[in-house]
Amino acid sequence: MTGVKLGVLFNTDRLDRHQFLDYACRIDELGFESLWLPELFTRDPFAASAYLLANTQQVTLATGIANVYGRDATATVSAASTLAEMSDGRFLLGLGVSNAGLAKARGHAWQNPVVTLTDYLVAMAKVKLTTHQAPFETHVAAHGPKMLGVAAALADGANTYLMPTEHAVVAREAIGDKDLNTMLFCLADENPETARDTARRAIAYYVGLDYYHRAWRTFGFGAEDFAGGGSDRLIDSVVAWGSVSDIKERIDQQHRAGATRVVVIPMGAGLGGQPDWKLLQAIVD
Repeated sequence: MTGVKLGVLFNTDRLDRHQFLDYACRIDELGFESLWLPELFTRDPFAASAYLLANTQQVTLATGIANVYGRDATATVSAASTLAEMSDGRFLLGLGVSNAGLAKARGHAWQNPVVTLTDYLVAMAKVKLTTHQAPFETHVAAHGPKMLGVAAALADGANTYLMPTEHAVVAREAIGDKDLNTMLFCLADENPETARDTARRAIAYYVGLDYYHRAWRTFGFGAEDFAGGGSDRLIDSVVAWGSVSDIKERIDQQHRAGATRVVVIPMGAGLGGQPDWKLLQAIVD
């Protein structure tokens, strides 16, 4: 996997604070380039990044993704600048609009996502802190052509999630030489039945979202692929399952299709809320 940057994204909700720190330190020791922290209704990704940056050596901490509805542009620039300054540049800001359901759950009125993200990035560019303002990269969640256009015009890169490999080709063309980060669910299971069952449970929430349907339809998927938790064809397209060599090949395919960075999501059944450490070790070997 020469040339591709490798990151890790994992839902750490079930890890206590000691396990959480151990998780980050192990990712750092394995040599992954970046560690991505989601923002849902759990640990604050900026506060958590500060803690992990203070206790790791090399890995870049990234928000994956911070919700623009959660804080204004000045607060985001202030937090990102502070983290970048205090870590000698080991912080990357991942931003997104999330979706209408999560915005409502946070008490916000959902707005046009393209306009919302555009206005937010423009506002960020105008922020002038009264203290040292450290540089940091901003990468935005984007799948469709309009959002990819925002990434190309106003950000340093784009994050994609649960997209087939072919989408990386489209995204690369849309954003030019900006960074392209593809988030890839990975499962070390060579049994098609159990692997697809685990994958369906892992991505069930997303298979029900209309904006994922719109993106997937452009690659030939239809209503029949979104029923029952996702058709075999859809699951096989958006989840890398199989042997370690199969998964490494899927990572390489993402890179060849245009990804700057492949962010591995190491899932597996019966792991007690832990990532699949054997898989992560094998990926970097």
